Amino acid sequence: MLYAPRVHASAAPADSPASLFLAAEWRSLLMINYAVDAEVLRPLVPAGLELDLWEGQALVSMVGFLFLRTRILGLPVPFHRNFEEINLRLYVRRQAAEGWRRGVTFVREIVPRRAIAWLARSLYNEPYVACPMRHQVDGGRREFGWYQGGRWNHLAAEVRGEPAPLAPGSPEEFIFEHYWGYTRQRDGGTVEYQVEHPRWRTWEAMNPRLDCEVVAPALYGERLAAALRQPPVSAFVAEGSAVGVRWARVVKSRQ
Repeated sequence: MLYAPRVHASAAPADSPASLFLAAEWRSLLMINYAVDAEVLRPLVPAGLELDLWEGQALVSMVGFLFLRTRILGLPVPFHRNFEEINLRLYVRRQAAEGWRRGVTFVREIVPRRAIAWLARSLYNEPYVACPMRHQVDGGRREFGWYQGGRWNHLAAEVRGEPAPLAPGSPEEFIFEHYWGYTRQRDGGTVEYQVEHPRWRTWEAMNPRLDCEVVAPALYGERLAAALRQPPVSAFVAEGSAVGVRWARVVKSRQ
């Protein structure tokens, strides 16, 4: 995801408009979820965090969604307001003064704009790449694709009926209710940023499909690519909503 081009040592109060860096809409979020050996994921966890497990199981999610009406510091970004994003994320948590902060960290993020990928890599060490992308959000179908390795790769699923509110303690709640992002820095430290949005309504996705056999080892490493070849443990689609992303701050300095 996109966020601020600098790191603050301390954050503004959560209700302060000045602390909001990015405003956008995230829509039609397709999440295909896979069980992974926790030992495969632990080297990817930024300093100061631990894996957040679902009933003792470590999960990763392939996510495709629409990034719409993007505004940075309140201003629209010409030619960069509406685009697709596909990412692979894992679930982490950090002990803070008020309790556990549950969040995500990204293995890889794919966008169609080179400027977005370059900025995120250069300033924040976010694992972005830029590729041609496409999507289909039509009726009950959700499909997101990217062109890499000489072919189109994609994730897709179908939904029917109306979305339902998140049920407390459900697997859908675990997947979607992570409101913090964490990124390992080049010096070994960790930054944290808060993502704000209402609880989303969701569908259980039918016939989830992920096709990235050719490029998966290069993008994610062979051990994660092997996990993505297995059947998913679940798949969900969220309606999405307007979102706000706060300025990032350092939460773990280099040792």
